[in-house]
Amino acid sequence: MHINIVTLFPEFFTGPLSCALMQRAQEAGVLSFSLHNPRDMAKDKHRTVDDRPYGGGPGMVMLPGPVADVLYALGHRPRGQAQPGRILFMSPSGRTFTQTLARELAGPAARGSEKEAGARAGKDEETPMNGHWGNPEQGRQTEIQQSFPVLTLLCGRYEGLDARIEELFPVEPLSVGDFVLNGGEAAALCLIESVARLLPGFMGHEDSGEEESFSAGLLEYPHYTRPEDFADIPVPAVLRSGDHGRIALWRRQASLLRTLETRPDLLATAPLDKADAAFLRAQTQERPGRNLYCALVHYPVLDREKNSVTVSLTNLDIHDIARSSCTYGLGGYYVLTPLEDQRALLRSILAHWREGPGKRGNPDRDAALSLVRSGAVIADAVDDIRQKTGQEPLVVGSSARSEKGGPPLTAFGDIAQTLRHRPVLLLFGTGHGLSPEALAQCHALAPALRGYGAYNHLSVRSAAAIVFDRILGDWR
Repeated sequence: MHINIVTLFPEFFTGPLSCALMQRAQEAGVLSFSLHNPRDMAKDKHRTVDDRPYGGGPGMVMLPGPVADVLYALGHRPRGQAQPGRILFMSPSGRTFTQTLARELAGPAARGSEKEAGARAGKDEETPMNGHWGNPEQGRQTEIQQSFPVLTLLCGRYEGLDARIEELFPVEPLSVGDFVLNGGEAAALCLIESVARLLPGFMGHEDSGEEESFSAGLLEYPHYTRPEDFADIPVPAVLRSGDHGRIALWRRQASLLRTLETRPDLLATAPLDKADAAFLRAQTQERPGRNLYCALVHYPVLDREKNSVTVSLTNLDIHDIARSSCTYGLGGYYVLTPLEDQRALLRSILAHWREGPGKRGNPDRDAALSLVRSGAVIADAVDDIRQKTGQEPLVVGSSARSEKGGPPLTAFGDIAQTLRHRPVLLLFGTGHGLSPEALAQCHALAPALRGYGAYNHLSVRSAAAIVFDRILGDWR
């Protein structure tokens, strides 16, 4: 593989690309680099590479001309034409760089044989001093592009790169995380190391890359070496047993446990078998869902004419939201109506399923409906949660539409974080949604589901299930 690095600071790469595995990979012909400074393409005597942004604002923007000239010199052409390789722009506004993408970028080379990699080891090398690492000379760039996969990395600086570069060339913006760096050089090094270690011949032990974090969709298991006992902490006995089957099982379960504790989001896409699922279910873990409560509000809600009214209970709403609440481990589900005859109806429904024939025929429904509490108004639910937890709950409203002048919006992730230290009460409106009087009792408003779609008319029971999932997911 050959990697072109387009940067205003080529000296940034001198050390990292000239040591350890990276140096050995270049000596073996596995990998090669060349550095290209847009300043060398500048047309004026000051070698200018940036200018002020149109529309005003702070900072400077990299000029498109010098960057485009570098790309043309490397053999790249405008969109729709053949390219020598992919152009990757290190930018915080790009899609997130992942291990899956690293494998994709390394894919063609990774499928090559060790013999093919070794055949490249006898070619002449350039020294780091002239801006080239590894085997290819600049005059043999065409040969490199034909025999190796080629990546071109654009390292932005200042406020970024003139957007017309992305419009002209097939540039792929990539981000290494949700944070800001001084430039794209550090991000480019992250990408280089991640891709390079997947190339055949780069790692000393080819299995090393297969057992690392993210390789199987999980975080890697813990490692131990000598001495057997350090600071009164022994190496786990199973790792000293010599039983390869037990060691493999321990490592798999340790990987699952580490992922569950620190990156549970990865479990949603990891390839898990029945044994993995059984192990995860058996783990005792924090369940923030117990700090989440919901209330189905029947007054005050809106009718079609936007009047504040009271609406009747619906059997399906009671059952389905209770089942969703139980599935996601909520602390309670309040059905609120100021009408005594409606509360009596609720008691009758609950008695049938929790004490009468319904319980005998469907005991699972009893477990779900055990979460249901009756109340007249929103304040009844707030008071009950305060008495149960000793804390004032954060009251979060919901709406299918944008509410102007209402409570501030809060993200589902922020609600999940709040659950770790404070109870949250979610309000769901019947009829045509919560009225302004109900929203006035909320501290915040959850994002609308499908708020930017052309059709947005979910039933309240469907909306409740989706909101629970967005807050709690499978592993919270």
